Amino acid sequence: MNRINQTLNKDKKLLSIYFTAGYPNLDDTVSIIQNLEKSGVDMIEIGLPFSDPLADGPTIQASSTAALKNGMTTEKLFEQIKDIRKSVAIPLIIMGYFNPVLQYGVEAFCKKCQEIGIDGLILPDLPADVYDAEYKTIFEKYGLINVFLITPQTSEERIRYIDSISNGFIYMVSSVSTTGSQSGFGEAQTKYFERISKMNLKNPQIVGFGISNNETFTQATKFAKGAIIGSAFIKFLTTNGISNIDKFVKSILK
Repeated sequence: MNRINQTLNKDKKLLSIYFTAGYPNLDDTVSIIQNLEKSGVDMIEIGLPFSDPLADGPTIQASSTAALKNGMTTEKLFEQIKDIRKSVAIPLIIMGYFNPVLQYGVEAFCKKCQEIGIDGLILPDLPADVYDAEYKTIFEKYGLINVFLITPQTSEERIRYIDSISNGFIYMVSSVSTTGSQSGFGEAQTKYFERISKMNLKNPQIVGFGISNNETFTQATKFAKGAIIGSAFIKFLTTNGISNIDKFVKSILK
C-alpha cells in the first residue's frame, strides 16, 4: 500500500508541511525533511520551485525565486533525495507545476519518483480531465498518487469527478485567494468545510491555505482529515533557518 494511504488510515488528524526545495540554502532539503519527520509531521510536500508560480502567495513565490537563484533544478532535487528512504519513512509528495514535469518527460519523472521513494504529486495546473485521459495510467504504473485541488467555487459535479479519479486525498483549498494571504477562518469557510464533509467522498480531505498555528489547524481539521502548512513554515525558516524545526511543529500540534 502507498505510504499516503497507510497514513490516511491512521486514527488521528494529520499535519502535512510544505517547504520549497533548495531554500533557505541549496543543500538544506534533506535536513529539513529529516527534522520534520523527527518532529512528528505526518506527511511532507517538497516544493519544486518554478519561475511562474501562479497559485502561490508572496512568501512561497519569494522562496521559489531564492531557491532557483541558489541553483535548484529538477535534476538537483532528485540527486539530493536519491537516498532519502534510508532515513525517512513518512510519505513524501512533490508539489510543483506541470511544465518542469513535461520538460523532464512525464514517464521519466514518474519513474524517477518511484526509484527514489516519492509517494505522490500535486500539480495544481494539470487539469483533472487531462490527467485522467492522458497520464493516469503512467502515474499508476509507477505507484504515484496524484492529488487534486478543490476550492469553495468548485462545483459538486466537478468535486465528485475529481473524487472518482483520485486514490489518495483531496487537497481542499480553504479560499480562492493565493497561499498565505489570510489569517483564521470565517463562517463562510467553516460552512464550506462542513459542506464538503457532508458529501461523503471516498477520498479524505486535507485543508490547505491559511493555516499557520494551532488555532487554524484545529479549525481546519474539525471537518477534514488533516491540514497543510506552507507559508507559515517558510516564514519560520526565513527567520530561524533549519534549526528548531521541532519548535515550530510543536506549536501547531500542542
